[in-house]
Formats: sequence, structure tokens, C-alpha cells
Amino acid sequence: MLSHLFRSLRHRQFRLFYFGQLISITGTWMQNMAQAWLVYRLSHSSLMLGAVAFAAMLPVLLFGLAGGMLADRLPRRSLLITAQLVAMVQALLLALLVFGGWVETWHVVILAFMLGLVHAVEMPSRHSFLAELVPATDLPNAIALNSSIFNLARFAGPAIAGALVASWGEGPVFLLNALSFLAVLWGLLHLTAGRSAASEAAQSQWRRLREGLDYAWDNRPIRSALFLLTVGSLTAPAYTVLMPVFTHQIFGGGAGQLGLLLGTAGIGALLAAMRLAWLGGRQHLSHNIALATLAAGIGMLLFANTTTLAYALPLLVVLGFSVTTMATSINTLIQMQVPNQLRGRIMALFAVLFIGITSLGNLLAGYTATHIGVVATVMLAGMICAGAGAVYRLSQIRMTKRN
Repeated sequence: MLSHLFRSLRHRQFRLFYFGQLISITGTWMQNMAQAWLVYRLSHSSLMLGAVAFAAMLPVLLFGLAGGMLADRLPRRSLLITAQLVAMVQALLLALLVFGGWVETWHVVILAFMLGLVHAVEMPSRHSFLAELVPATDLPNAIALNSSIFNLARFAGPAIAGALVASWGEGPVFLLNALSFLAVLWGLLHLTAGRSAASEAAQSQWRRLREGLDYAWDNRPIRSALFLLTVGSLTAPAYTVLMPVFTHQIFGGGAGQLGLLLGTAGIGALLAAMRLAWLGGRQHLSHNIALATLAAGIGMLLFANTTTLAYALPLLVVLGFSVTTMATSINTLIQMQVPNQLRGRIMALFAVLFIGITSLGNLLAGYTATHIGVVATVMLAGMICAGAGAVYRLSQIRMTKRN
């Protein structure tokens, strides 16, 4: 059973990449939690929480497609190594500001934007790199296991960071994140894959971009899934970006409890990723996407009206499971259809809609919460998300009947 679940790890290249990413992304999630608590401690503002999250993801929205063109034009391994080095410097700067007692909210905004620039290149390179590490038959499993890294880190990172912040403050967390990049750099330096470009660069940059966008638009299953991803990316961030406010105002907790809440959502996300890894290419992706989006919306509606941890924690497991199932299934649906020479550009489009649009969702959630409150904001987001899932499911049923 375990050998089937982790079958992509039979391939040495993927194994090196997988474990390096596991350590590094755990450090990143530790930093995310500590950064959110630092911003809330400095500002006590829902709007500033949204603004920092917006700054962290805005570069993906603005430059993600350019990052995808780079991923198809330059060696993906080299791009990933450069991105990890810059991210390490960003974490070290943040740690220095905190240890020196100089940190202000505007520092965090600028450094969050700097890390977002890294993600604009790193995300399409990382997603498209998977196809070079495993054969096509193991690609669905590799995508799901790659998602499991993210979600295992999403569970462990905030839990570790919450304990560290409660005991020693945010600075040590940022320093540990900087050190965690050494693991993924070591793995990347020992890989032989990704040393050459995926395609030739004879076309103009505009024609290369247009080629990728036309492919996504003309492929109806991909187009429908990306539209749904856009709605999910605008609505699903509401409960996470406002979690420090829920922790403080609704549940009456501190940094440790914030880590618990974010980590609990990570448990659900990890379970979803492992389920998808076990199923591999056997799942009905469109069905998964629709039901998961609907469940995420209903989960947000219920969470928004919860005032006790005993009810909030299982709901967060459901939320984490649903959002991860939606995003990972869309990722798999796309990667199983796209040709390798377009993979970087199409996965950049996925990153722009999943992460870049999330930046707008973060800012919108923070702004809306200052006017109607966090509870009403998450309820509104949940209704829109659930509605989008229902519409997508109905459209899939109609398309099946036509065929």
C-alpha cells in the first residue's frame, strides 16, 4: 500500500527534489505564520493583514506569465536555484530587522513583495519541473505528492512557529526559514534534470505568451477549471488571511492558538493530498473539483458562525481538505493535457490565477472585514465559493449529456 502511495519516490531525481522541498516549504510556512502574527501585533488591523498578504502575492499576478515564459526558455533547475537564494536573503533581512528591534509594518510589506517576485518565477518553474523528474505514468502521483509537501508543511510549520513565537518571538522563526533553504539548494545542485531549456526561443515573447493563452482558452476543460480556480482564489483566502483576527477576537487566543488553527487546516490539506496521491490518475477530476469547491464554500459559512474551538477545528480540517482537493485536481487536470513545450506558460497561468488572484482576494478580505466585520466577510466568501462550485458541476453535467 505504501509503495503504491509513494511510487514517485522510486525515482532518485524526484526523491532529491521532494525532501529538499519538504524542509524548505516547512520553513516558509513557519515564516508565513510568524509574519502574520508580527503584522497583527504591530498594527492590530485587518486591513494591514490583507495588505501584506496582497503585497506577497501581487508579483505573481503581475509577472507570473513572464515567469512562465522564462520557465519554458531557460533551464528550470537554474531558475529554481536562483529563486531559492533570493528567498533566503529575504528571510535573513526580515530576521535582522526583528532581532535589531527596527521592524515596522512597511518593512514587512516591502519584503513580502520581494518574496512575491521570487514566487513569480519559482512557482511555474517548480510545477513544470515535475514532468522532468518522473515518467508520464507517475506524473499524477508526483503532482499529488508535491502537494503533500506543501500541506504537510502547512500543518507542521504554523504549529512549530506558534510555539517558537510564543516563547522567543518572531525573529528565530525567520532565521530558521533562511537556513531551511540550504536543504532544497543541496537537492537541486545534485539533480541532472532541468539543465536545458524546454523549448527554443525563436518566437517573439508576445507570440510565445499568446501561444500559451490560446491553448488554455481553446481547451474547454482547462478553460472551465481555470475560471473556477479564479473564483476560488478570490474567496477561499478570506478565512486564512483573517485568522489572526478570529484567533484574537473570536477565540480569545494568542500566537500559539493561531499556529494551532492554521496547522489544523493543514491536516485536512495533507489528507487531501495523500488521497489524491493514492488515487493517481484514477480519480474523476472534474467531479472532484466541483464537489471540493462546493464543500469549501459550505465550510466557510459554518466556520464563520463558530465561536468555540471544539467546532472550529474539525471545520478547518474540512476546509483544508476541500481547498487542496480543488487546487491539486485542477493542477493535475491541466498537467495531464498540456504538452511539455507549453508547460511553463500554462502552469504560470495556473499560478497567476491560484496565487496572483489570491492577492486580490487577500486585500479584498481585509478591506471588507474593516467595513462589515470578519464573520460577515467569511460568510460572503463562502456563499460565492459554494455557488461557483454548483455552477461548475451543472456545466459538467450538461457537457456530458451533449457528448
